[in-house]
Parts: sequence; structure tokens; C-alpha cells
Amino acid sequence: DVLTDRLVTGAGEQARWADARIHTTSTHGTGCTLASAIATGLGQGMELDAAIARARQFVRAALLAAPGLGKGHGPLGHAAVRL
Repeated sequence: DVLTDRLVTGAGEQARWADARIHTTSTHGTGCTLASAIATGLGQGMELDAAIARARQFVRAALLAAPGLGKGHGPLGHAAVRL
């Protein structure tokens, strides 16, 4: 019921984040969204761990805002997210 993400570099574990699992089938695009959100934060000059933390918040909010389209693994609700 709780998922943990870890930032691990050559020096070992640098950070960890844990949150409750969001039960949804609207997961199409989560990996691309997370990677793009991290890259955006880095491009804005954020430190890596801060960029990851904000990107995780964005993906979690998009999962919760998913419109529930179609059957199977639907899209996230990107447009509804305001951080």
C-alpha cells in the first residue's frame, strides 16, 4: 500500500520518498511524465532531489486528476495539475 522511490547514485542512496499507492488504471504516460518533469526542474536550476520531489508531486496529482477515458490503461490528467 506504500510505494518507495529511491535516488541512488554511485555514492549510494541519496534520498527516498514514500507515499500511499494510488489505485487507478489511468497510468499511461507516467514514466514519460516523471522524466519530463524532472528534466524541467533541472532546466530551471533545481537540485536533483528537489526536481524529483516536485516531479513526483506532479505525477501523483495527474494520477488523481485522470479523466478515466476508455478502457484499460488511460491517460493522466496533466491539464488539471497546478503546483
